[in-house]
Amino acid sequence: MGLFDFFRKVEWRVDPAQPKHAAQIAELHAASFARGWSVAEIERLMADRNTVTDILRAKARSQTIDGFSLSRIAVDEAELLSIAVSSKRRGKGGSSPLLARHLARLQAAGARRVVLEVDEQNVPALRLYARFGFSEIGTRPAYYARPDGTRGQARVLARALG
Repeated sequence: MGLFDFFRKVEWRVDPAQPKHAAQIAELHAASFARGWSVAEIERLMADRNTVTDILRAKARSQTIDGFSLSRIAVDEAELLSIAVSSKRRGKGGSSPLLARHLARLQAAGARRVVLEVDEQNVPALRLYARFGFSEIGTRPAYYARPDGTRGQARVLARALG
């Protein structure tokens, strides 16, 4: 990376995920969470017609997936099952266009509300969700497995769509 590459604005691209992206999504999920999902698990989720999955790329023609979001819709409520941005791209502004596009797709698919769980120690994610108007509606004690073997509390957040 050259000296001026740091200051170059990234032009993010968010697209619906295709089945061919399952392996990259699984790899990114495993790198982002203590318990990653297998390729087979990702494929099963993506094959469900009630699942909406988007991918984030830093360059329009890049084959590398820099982030993803995956939700499942039941009647008129969506649950954001997972969202992640690669460690290489974190803190560079990709999560906002990814989440914005994903929420728009959920609304277009008929969801009127979105719920999610987030680790109470995941400050960047909590800030992102606050910017998008999510509010805390509850907690789940000992919900997240941590790499050190402890369990972390989840905050349950929700927001209306539309």
